[in-house]
Amino acid sequence: MLDIALRHRFGRDGFGLEMGFAVETSGVTAIFGPSGCGKSTLLAAVAGLLRPQEGRIHLDGVALLDTARHIFLPPEGRRCAVVFQDARLFPHLSVESNLRYGLRRAPAEADGPGFGEVVALLGIGHLLARRPGALSGGEKQRVALGRALLARPRLLLMDEPLAALDAARRAEVLPFLARLRDAARLPILYVTHALEEVDALADRLVLLEAGRVLAAGSVEDLATRTDLPLAARRDAGVLLPCVVQEVSAEGLTRLAFPGGELVTTAHPGPPGTRLRLRLRARDIAVAAEQPRGLSIRNILPAVLTGIEPAGDAGEVFLRLAVGPTTLLSRVSRQAVAELGLQPGKPLWALLKAVTFDHRPGAG
Repeated sequence: MLDIALRHRFGRDGFGLEMGFAVETSGVTAIFGPSGCGKSTLLAAVAGLLRPQEGRIHLDGVALLDTARHIFLPPEGRRCAVVFQDARLFPHLSVESNLRYGLRRAPAEADGPGFGEVVALLGIGHLLARRPGALSGGEKQRVALGRALLARPRLLLMDEPLAALDAARRAEVLPFLARLRDAARLPILYVTHALEEVDALADRLVLLEAGRVLAAGSVEDLATRTDLPLAARRDAGVLLPCVVQEVSAEGLTRLAFPGGELVTTAHPGPPGTRLRLRLRARDIAVAAEQPRGLSIRNILPAVLTGIEPAGDAGEVFLRLAVGPTTLLSRVSRQAVAELGLQPGKPLWALLKAVTFDHRPGAG
């Protein structure tokens, strides 16, 4: 368990941090929020790069910080490896030497993947003889990940590692991050303000605003909450765990989820592949009667369980139950009135096969 409770203020009238949460030390915990909300400050406190004025940080029963007991472990005593936005590689050393620097910092008794395993995991074998100046941004970040992993930390801290990359390089690095998450089995605190990174990697989410924790829990649970700032985004919607069932001769992929099946034109992998779909609320329409003669491939029987504000005065969220699964649909208030929508009413949820965004399954 990672247990954190912090209070810190920069100057008399400066930014203040006052937060507390506890998460399991397994998988990826995303620290999410807008710029300036305290994400990187929190990570610096965990790493020992910031000494908070008051609080505690306990990792699996070990006190990294406990101001009440006058405990403050220095960074080198915490075994927390940090990957920053910029890779911070040694420019005068080769890729191999940068990696072996991390290995030399690993405690002799620590378990972890070996040099060859990390190189293969991150696909950087062909880069070993190069120096950082000859690498792309995505390659530098993969080397930085390898160096951090070879230090065999107890906790891996990632401070917006993809923020400095363009969209193509982010897409290049994300699969390696997912592979690292699954293979290394290290607890990871992952700071980001990019929702697609949360979707792709995170098991849990800690949502920050103005130095405080708004909510903490599983990514899937928080995605369904319309009372959080996530719901104000135009890409708001649920994250749905699915398993690929089959790929048809027509090029459509059939996905199973708790409560039903979906059809998509995406090809996330062979049968048995696990993934998560972000079903944006704005992409889900509803019908009061079973529709016919539509191009829409996904027509799911549902029950309306709630009507909730959507931030915009003219819109609401419909909370739909498809078996045990909850979906969100963003519709106009006029549609609610015209269709006579009330909780308990049977409906049909309509989703086009071409709208889904899929991510590798977390965990």
